[in-house]
Amino acid sequence: MNFERITEIFVILENKPSVLGELLNQLAENEINVEAIGVFQDTAKLYVKNLSKAVKVLNKLNYTTDLRDVLLIHLENRPGALAEVATRIADEGINIEYCYGTLSRNGGTVSVIMDVSNIDRAIKVLQS
Repeated sequence: MNFERITEIFVILENKPSVLGELLNQLAENEINVEAIGVFQDTAKLYVKNLSKAVKVLNKLNYTTDLRDVLLIHLENRPGALAEVATRIADEGINIEYCYGTLSRNGGTVSVIMDVSNIDRAIKVLQS
């Protein structure tokens, strides 16, 4: 397992057809690649490489945004890998607010983005 602290853009969206497509098209037109995305009813959580450019574009287009520090965790793709991380974090009294992820292209690893109630403590737990 390896991990890093990343900054995610939290975007408020209307829960109706075409809204997500419009958001993603605006980012694409501005040459901003979405590295990871989680969409939950009326919010999108985005990880992009060019964070400052994305924030400027979204603010210019009047999207309501917030920046959040989250964990990007790369795990071996095997039963129990994510359970082990979640248990270690929970054993320290740290809540997992949300989590989403994807497989690598070769299927050997899983990348998970996790928002936790105390990121500094979670990092210490994962380092030990």
